[in-house]
Amino acid sequence: MRVLYFTAQDSPHDRRFLTALAGTSHQVYSLRMHPCDPHTPAGITELCWGEGQPDWSGPAGWEAGARQLRGILADIRPDLVHAGPLQGPAYVTALAEFTPLVSMSWGFDLLRTARRSPWMKHTTACALENSAVLVADCQTVAEEAASYGFPLERMVLFPWGVDLNHFSPNAAIEPGDRIRQNLGWEGQFVVFCNRSWSAPYGVDDLAQAFVTAFQHRPDLRLLLAGDGPLAERIHRVLAPVGNAVHFLGWVTREDLPAYYGAGDLFVSPSHCDGSSVSLMEALACGRPVLVSDIASNQEWVRPGEVGELFSVGDVDDLAAQLIALASDPALAAYGRQARFLAEARANWDMNFQKLMLAYQMALA
Repeated sequence: MRVLYFTAQDSPHDRRFLTALAGTSHQVYSLRMHPCDPHTPAGITELCWGEGQPDWSGPAGWEAGARQLRGILADIRPDLVHAGPLQGPAYVTALAEFTPLVSMSWGFDLLRTARRSPWMKHTTACALENSAVLVADCQTVAEEAASYGFPLERMVLFPWGVDLNHFSPNAAIEPGDRIRQNLGWEGQFVVFCNRSWSAPYGVDDLAQAFVTAFQHRPDLRLLLAGDGPLAERIHRVLAPVGNAVHFLGWVTREDLPAYYGAGDLFVSPSHCDGSSVSLMEALACGRPVLVSDIASNQEWVRPGEVGELFSVGDVDDLAAQLIALASDPALAAYGRQARFLAEARANWDMNFQKLMLAYQMALA
């Protein structure tokens, strides 16, 4: 089978999909909407826009991009196009009138971007209308697609998943203990978060809640990875707690298990999300979790099983949960159950087969 994987940019998630596709018997091409220096895995043929980078700033540019895409498709003659997010690559493929199109939602495209403007709602509807199959990463996303009239029987639920060998308690706990020792945080209760510092992920909520919780529990420590447009605000909010917070910057995938292991508790304060890969990684590392009570998180976390939920955007509730969990005797049990849950539902190798099923459905 000849497959065109059409995406917005070169993200770690794109590389993971392309690496997995390179291990199949399919001939796979990769195309990106936006200019970048891609780290294309071996076995994947990287394509470029032959007439120069399209201008996506207005409807005329989108039509011109679709015309260029028709030329690319005529050259490589794929059996199907795998495209996402919906308002970008999937919409351009729909404009190019190619079929079969396997659209893949990235969560935010349906849950947030589609609601920003009438134009975004239009592009979403057009992409869905022209899709043979939709790949959704959680039931929440599937239900949102259904609200546009997309048939449930043409959806495949694929929660992505993680490498359970790389993200495991064995890979996390011992290296994590060394990180705590290096920080002088032995005997402290360490909270870890690695969500992006932009508004949808709520890391500024966590910063405010931590300052409040620290006043009641001075043994709390915050290990904060990442960066983003809210950096100035987050640093300012956390300034009063001084050395009780350690800023890591961006952490590589190779080093992530150790930082999950360094935390007694993983926190994801997202306001909007699909099936969070960070949450799945934390579960796979056997970490108790505290996450916002958005619908997609509720698909993974039930209170008292692998951790707890807090009211999304409620800083006081988040602070209260941090205080309570810091002395919760059930934390060890939460961690064990977290690993069991990851093994049952977040196995990348098993879940990837659902993408192959989506391809088969599209061709049928």
